[in-house]
Amino acid sequence: MNINLTKKQFRRLIDLVYIGNWVLNSNRGGDRISDYDDVERKLFSLCIENGMGILADKVGDEAVPSRAFIEGGIHEAIMDYEDSVFFEILAEELARRDVQSDGLSEHDGEEIIKRINEYISEFETNGIDNINVNM
Repeated sequence: MNINLTKKQFRRLIDLVYIGNWVLNSNRGGDRISDYDDVERKLFSLCIENGMGILADKVGDEAVPSRAFIEGGIHEAIMDYEDSVFFEILAEELARRDVQSDGLSEHDGEEIIKRINEYISEFETNGIDNINVNM
C-alpha cells in the first residue's frame, strides 16, 4: 500500500500515531499492544529515511521518537486533553451524585447538564483548589 503525503501531512500523521499509541499503551506496563508499537517504529523509521531525522533516533535496529520530538510539545497536547477529560468526567460524576443525593431523577438530563456546567465553570475558575475529600 502506498499513501502520498506532503511532509506537513506526514508530520501530522507522526503526531497522531504517537498520541494514539500513548493513549493505548502508556499505562499498560509490560502488557503493551505491540502492533501499535510496530506501526509507530515503522513511521519513525520513515522520518530518518525522508529528511526528518530530528524526529527519530535509532536504538539498535529500531527507530523511536527522538528527545526533540518528545520535548517539542506533544506531551503538552496530551496533558491538555487529559486535563479536559478529567474535569469533564469529574463534573459529570459530581453532578450525578448531587442529583441522586437531592432525590431527583437520575434521568433528569436538564438538571444534570445544569449542574455539570456549574462544576465546569467552577473548575475553569479555580481548578481543583476548592475540592475537598472527606474520608
